Amino acid sequence: MLVRELRSFELAEDALQDAFAAAASRWPEDGIPDQPAGWLRAVARRRALDFRRREATRARYLPLLAVDETIGVPDLDDAAPIADDRLQLIFTCCHPAVTVEAQVALTLRYVAGLTTGEIARLFLVPKTTMAARLTRAKKKIAEAGIPFRVPDEAELPSRISSVLATIYLIFTEGYRATAGTELIREDLAAEAIRLGRLLHELIRPEPEVAALLALMVLQHARRHTRVVDGRLVRLADQVRSRWRWDEIAEGLEVLDRHRPDGQPGRYRLQALIAAAHAVALHPDQTAWPAIAELYEDLERLTGSPVVRLNRAVAVAETAGPEDALALLDGLDQHLPLNHQLHATRAELLRWMGRNAAALPEYDRAIELAGTEVERNFLLARRREVELDADAPHV
Repeated sequence: MLVRELRSFELAEDALQDAFAAAASRWPEDGIPDQPAGWLRAVARRRALDFRRREATRARYLPLLAVDETIGVPDLDDAAPIADDRLQLIFTCCHPAVTVEAQVALTLRYVAGLTTGEIARLFLVPKTTMAARLTRAKKKIAEAGIPFRVPDEAELPSRISSVLATIYLIFTEGYRATAGTELIREDLAAEAIRLGRLLHELIRPEPEVAALLALMVLQHARRHTRVVDGRLVRLADQVRSRWRWDEIAEGLEVLDRHRPDGQPGRYRLQALIAAAHAVALHPDQTAWPAIAELYEDLERLTGSPVVRLNRAVAVAETAGPEDALALLDGLDQHLPLNHQLHATRAELLRWMGRNAAALPEYDRAIELAGTEVERNFLLARRREVELDADAPHV
């Protein structure tokens, strides 16, 4: 709300930080106000006005604090989904005047609340590089006078692709965190799904928007079984009765109701893969040949090395580890910091009985793994290989 009113990311950040500081000082004595968010916003607006008064004259800067009446300021209790400030902020961040990389980074920082360091790890760049990218993007928005609003129908096609990519990246960070002690950031994944629902309500019918929503819901339905007692649980070993079958039903219904007229897009293909996993009541019932074909279609559409990596896992289940291992050739140059590439290669080598060759791949995967949960899992798998244990393959 402050970004919209003040038309400045930096000013909104500084003003809100001052408001939090004032709350930390006054609330212990005065008590928490009836509307804490409203109190913080009012104080922040006053701080912003003070900042601008110090920078220049009142006559020049007061108009910049005026609220655009065509947009309006939603009440703090307003539950109307289309008026959601975070959705409006996503479209602001995803304006065509801003580079795609900056669009995603801005939204992750200001909508999802990721730190600059977390975003840098997600993009595989140094923190200083990401900080500079965010600064340039914010200046671009300010200089171009980009409005804080949901675009009209004519503008949507040029904006929706970046918005979808942004929402899915937010979900990805929640589904599998890039670093830290926890593998799953459930609140972040849930926020991405909430934004996906808002977008679906805003511009339906749109098959790819619906497909992204279905994809996220289907993947998130397994959240309670992926990590148990702090330990990573492989898909084949998850207790499927603990999956959220109500959410799986919702995802399948959304996917079925919004079929594309032409060729499926990238999110629908991914959603179909997630659906194939979700409907398997037992690991042996997983339709691996169909999944492998879907990954092949997705790789043909996107050219993504990550898709090739995932396709290799499906091929291993259908054609064996030798064919899957061949698919990994050449991926190191495209995914130099991806621990899953080395973990997958290690598992395939282990499956083939090449334990000595698997050990250095495990070591590299452990070195690159960003979360303690994944490192501990890989360490355990490596110890099994080192002891030549007869453990099942992935």
